[in-house]
Amino acid sequence: MNHPPPPVVLNLSGHDPTGGAGIQADIETQCRLGCHPCTVITALTVQDTHNVLRVLPQAPEAFLEQAKLVLADLPVAAIKIGLLGSVDIAWAVAEVLELAGPGIPVVLDPILAAGGGQDLAGDGLIEAVRTRLLPHCTLTTPNTPEAQRLTGLDEAGAQARALLDLGCRNVLLTGGHEDGPELVNRWYSAQGITGYRWPRLPGTYHGSGCTLAAASAAGLALGLTMEAALREAQGFTWQALSRGFRPGGGQWLPWRGK
Repeated sequence: MNHPPPPVVLNLSGHDPTGGAGIQADIETQCRLGCHPCTVITALTVQDTHNVLRVLPQAPEAFLEQAKLVLADLPVAAIKIGLLGSVDIAWAVAEVLELAGPGIPVVLDPILAAGGGQDLAGDGLIEAVRTRLLPHCTLTTPNTPEAQRLTGLDEAGAQARALLDLGCRNVLLTGGHEDGPELVNRWYSAQGITGYRWPRLPGTYHGSGCTLAAASAAGLALGLTMEAALREAQGFTWQALSRGFRPGGGQWLPWRGK
């Protein structure tokens, strides 16, 4: 081979049979951005474009066996975490992060509810995210309802500061659930706050958060700075949503193809 291999991103996410979110979103996004996605499924789901009906978590022993083998074999350059599905899987993910070590960027998309409103995380899982996962994370990308559930706070700045205090080094608080003609995302870090403004698109989308987190992980795997990775990831996600389509009777899906 006369060209360097693409950087590897390890994705620990759920499977969405509609293809809009989850592992398929990770794979499509990271391939488009020049990375090689490898995947370990956290949970299967029973869902359509309307809502999630059931989450079927993988056995944590099987999950750990798969993830450990991948880590031992492939030069993982970044890790992306999506739907967890159970407290046991959250603890297994924490063990994977400890094995990976502090040098690998970790991006957490804290999926706590489905787009249709179905709750996907009880108090035990939220506490595991707070205490076991966030201290390992380079970046988390919650929307405002997710940030409120993780922190118990209502104001955006206070939410972000609380997430930073839990050990996550960067917070991109997304504004997709807010009102107004513009979508405003805010990046919080120890260095300060940076705002990003995007024209708000009509409709609701299934897989936007997965796409954003997967693209952020890809940028970090490619060696971009956090600022550049976030800017590129938001641009990719906005383009995918602007070309979205509605194959079923529920939410729109991002188009991540060429």
